Amino acid sequence: MQIDIVIRNGTVFDGTSTEPRNVDVAISGGVIVKVGEVPESGIVEFDAKDKIVTPGFVDLHTHYDGQAIWSARLSPSSANGVTTAVMGSCGVGFAPCRLEDRDLLLAVTEGVEDIPDAVMAEGLSWDWETYPQYLDALERRAHDIDIASMLPHMPLRVYAMGQRGADREAATQDDLRRMADLTREAIRAGAMGVSTSQLFTHRTRDGDPVPTFGVAEQELHVIAEAMKEAGGGVWQASAIADMNSVHASDDLEMFHRVVASGAASGSFSLGQSQWRDMLQQVARMNARGSEIRAQVYPRRFGLYVNFDLTIHPFCLCPSFRAIAHLPMTDKLTRLRDPGFRSRLLSEEPIDIGLPFHTIGRNFHLMYPCGETPEYEPRADQSVAAMARARGIDPLALAYDLMLADDGRAMFFLQYTDYADRSLDFMPELLRNADTVLGLADAGAHYGMICDGTYPTFLLSYWTRDRTRERLGVGEVVRMLTSQPADAMRLRDRGRLAPGYKADLNIIDHDRLSMAVPEVVYDLPAGGKRINQPVRGYAATFVNGTLIRRDDQPTDQLPGRLVRGSRPMPVQ
Repeated sequence: MQIDIVIRNGTVFDGTSTEPRNVDVAISGGVIVKVGEVPESGIVEFDAKDKIVTPGFVDLHTHYDGQAIWSARLSPSSANGVTTAVMGSCGVGFAPCRLEDRDLLLAVTEGVEDIPDAVMAEGLSWDWETYPQYLDALERRAHDIDIASMLPHMPLRVYAMGQRGADREAATQDDLRRMADLTREAIRAGAMGVSTSQLFTHRTRDGDPVPTFGVAEQELHVIAEAMKEAGGGVWQASAIADMNSVHASDDLEMFHRVVASGAASGSFSLGQSQWRDMLQQVARMNARGSEIRAQVYPRRFGLYVNFDLTIHPFCLCPSFRAIAHLPMTDKLTRLRDPGFRSRLLSEEPIDIGLPFHTIGRNFHLMYPCGETPEYEPRADQSVAAMARARGIDPLALAYDLMLADDGRAMFFLQYTDYADRSLDFMPELLRNADTVLGLADAGAHYGMICDGTYPTFLLSYWTRDRTRERLGVGEVVRMLTSQPADAMRLRDRGRLAPGYKADLNIIDHDRLSMAVPEVVYDLPAGGKRINQPVRGYAATFVNGTLIRRDDQPTDQLPGRLVRGSRPMPVQ
């Protein structure tokens, strides 16, 4: 047998077993052909001595709907070992869409996903109208990794109802029939399922509720049933209400009813409060035959803060909003002016209808990033604690600290508080049988986060660097590979075994690390995003082709559009 690639001498974690094996991996024709002793020579051979070999990682919650149109590289995911990314999450997307509704969808995406209108206006080609045409547009473009797409509820509703859908009017029977027809069309064309959102915090750029907020349960059932008729899929919700809401349990029951009506598997975004109660409820549902997974994230939910990013302590002050559009060098000139500083410190934030922006002054949950990012900081490391120790106003301290390093200094602002400020609960959450890793939101929130680095964080911090309870390398690899692949019904990947897709990583585990986040300007129209360089990935393969070597991209773009579920290979 002709063997294209042999990876030798590595410590292999196959994506299912938690125990490593010192075996070779052989690849031919983009498929794994042997895991074990490989006496044959490969056309190309890789020495993985002192490194771990894993399946490629699967990220089931991204927002590359726009980036996959304007960019061949799905960064930061592909730089962090991800070889398959599922987009179209949270009900947000760009198809189906008529010409006259484009601005409306751009307003939704800018408000919910923090992608500037100018970036989308230049980056989106709009060589589609229907959802199948959008998939065709994706397929025509070369990419470094595999991509798959959910049918997003917001553009579906607007396409079926026009302005009435955007205004959240109740759907008529004709509207529901139209949505059902469009859903069947999308699933048959290759959608992985349907995504939706009823979150109060999801707003358009103008602060209005998104088109799917508060829709009737009947509408959800009609769409789910149409998905079932067309072949099935995954029903994904951005979250089940507010995790602190008294209605969370009722909303989860509604989610369960919708999933059941579509005979589908389901996943929803799980917050980091009340999670035990929610997971107990999910366990009872799954014990009755359901297949529901709560998407979880392996570190604190949070965002980065500085004067050049979307949210910071002064982002809602009128004087800052007047200069927010300026290049950072010009902003710094104004910010260093004592008179401007005094005016900003005295101004009260205004309400722009975007609830998320109001957390920018939660100084007790705000921490300097430092030379090495710290994602489990102590309470006494917060800006509030630092200000108390110095006897000064935390607002003034934050202002001055954000001017450091020519305005490049960053803070990490966590969303929610924990009683002991630790992540001691996380192993229990990640190991729960009803959870699955996700929520990177890669491809969105460019001015807030770079959470696509979470695989590197998991493998470095949770298996090596943490001083308290850790996770095993094998169980983390399983969380990153076979578990999300199975949750998305992509059963041809996520494992190192004969017949599976040749998506692999060779990782220098001892060297694996993340740098301090930085702002880069590499989006269309000169748009900015947060980038967090990582190192330690010796090689990443997609479909048997090397896409990255020693943390640098190659010139190969073997990624494919995945249309619909994939069966397990025949052994």
